[in-house]
Amino acid sequence: MKKLAAGNWKMNGSMAALAEVDALIAAHPAPACEMLLCPPTPLIAAMAARAEGSALQVGGQDCHQNSSGAHTGDVSAAMLAEAGASHVILGHSERRADHGESSDLVRQKAEAALAAGLIAVVCLGETEAERDAGATLAVIGAQLDASIPAGSTAATVVIAYEPVWAIGTGRTPTLAQIAEVHGFLRARLAGLIGAEAAGLRLLYGGSVKPSNAAEIFALPEVDGALVGGASLKAADFGAIVAALSAA
Repeated sequence: MKKLAAGNWKMNGSMAALAEVDALIAAHPAPACEMLLCPPTPLIAAMAARAEGSALQVGGQDCHQNSSGAHTGDVSAAMLAEAGASHVILGHSERRADHGESSDLVRQKAEAALAAGLIAVVCLGETEAERDAGATLAVIGAQLDASIPAGSTAATVVIAYEPVWAIGTGRTPTLAQIAEVHGFLRARLAGLIGAEAAGLRLLYGGSVKPSNAAEIFALPEVDGALVGGASLKAADFGAIVAALSAA
């Protein structure tokens, strides 16, 4: 599997901002890694149309666990796929915190994503209090066990480790801390899904930017990044793509 540079626009962007997509595609027509941008749902179809035939893939930021029904304001995995998405982010800490999403619900959403033919990007991460209490690996392990669907493979699931306290704060864990968690996740996955674990991509997320990307990508078991704010600008995200391509 190629390494993956994924960008999460969160609740940012506009039709005018899609000019950044054109610039990104022009600057990186054939990167050595995969490129993915996940804009707000109203922008998915327009972004996918602009990205058609390019190296850029487009994803959603969440989906409902059901395929249809009376769920006002929600979007099914099949709807995302029809709009042109190939991936969907699930279990992001902002969803877990702001919407009270449990790991069991994240697993149900991942199952729905896989059934619709989407690649599930499943997010895990500890809070600052959990880190300070020495509970990071216990928290991450429990989230992983309960969040990934049965039958997960390297082709259908991506895991993103994002310490909650590093998201949007400008703070990042030490390189040793990132390496420890990624090594733990690889070993834990081997116990859960067997040989597939060796090829399943593990992304790091949390204040990834051009200035620190190369050193993060040099770590063992880091197969890419889930990028927030730096993915909104072609120059910044492109620099991260270039660093991952060179890793």
